[in-house]
Amino acid sequence: MQLGFVSAILPDLTLEEVLSFAADEGFGCVELMCWPPGQSSRRYAGITHVDVTTLDAAKADGIKELAAKKGVAISGLGYYPNPLDPDLEGRRVVVDHLKAVIRAAPLLGVHAVNTFIGRDWRKSIDENWPLVQEVWPEIIAEAKKAGVKIGIENCPMLFSKDEWPGGKNLAVSPAVWRKLFNEFPDGTLGLNFDPSHLIFQQIDYVKAIREFGKHFVHVHAKDTRVDMDRLYETGNLGLGWHTPKLPGLGDVHWGQFFSALSDTGYTGAVCIEVEDRAYEGDISNRKRALTQSKRYLEQFM
Repeated sequence: MQLGFVSAILPDLTLEEVLSFAADEGFGCVELMCWPPGQSSRRYAGITHVDVTTLDAAKADGIKELAAKKGVAISGLGYYPNPLDPDLEGRRVVVDHLKAVIRAAPLLGVHAVNTFIGRDWRKSIDENWPLVQEVWPEIIAEAKKAGVKIGIENCPMLFSKDEWPGGKNLAVSPAVWRKLFNEFPDGTLGLNFDPSHLIFQQIDYVKAIREFGKHFVHVHAKDTRVDMDRLYETGNLGLGWHTPKLPGLGDVHWGQFFSALSDTGYTGAVCIEVEDRAYEGDISNRKRALTQSKRYLEQFM
């Protein structure tokens, strides 16, 4: 396995600065964010360390040379919107850009593109399924043509009132994953697995690793702390009772996690994803969050 990080936490650094930091701190890889250039209203979104809208062979060669010079691999390209947006124009923009990220991957020698399945949060999972069958075959076909895997992160995207009650990502549980892999069985679609999103759903992440590890394209290392006092106040249908934390500061048992992950034979990237607000004050705190997480996780790798 290679230990790296998700570049979204360093939006104020250039690509070269991100890779230099990774090299200086001994990270093996980085997942680079590829949002369309511009602003985004959502935290951790809108970050562009690789602009796929202007990428050509010459620019891609320059990025590959820079990464090789720094000795840091690009574990995947990341773009996490809602491809099943009920707004048709918004959906078209998202799907077109996702395809552009997929086409950029082979130019960069990258074999994984990480994203969300998406969801119309106003509808049930079953009611969303015809939309999955309508939208996703062409995306998967693009990935197959490019020779890349699509890693679907298992985040429900259910953290704010505008995402209530269904969340904005369908692929949240084993039942949905099985359905997706039955629908798209050729291996192009897999998981970008993050255990933190299973904690607050009360899903056994170790059992999930053992069942679905063969489908892992990429792995995120993020923790979650359940606030039992807040849970008592709101119940589990409320918001705000689970908080993203750095690895080791939440409720994931990382020894069990890596024990199960290694048993599956997974040898790919494990990228630290920082969404811990306690470490977001400035760039020095965000860098410290990455190095602190690295020190903690290295004992298991």
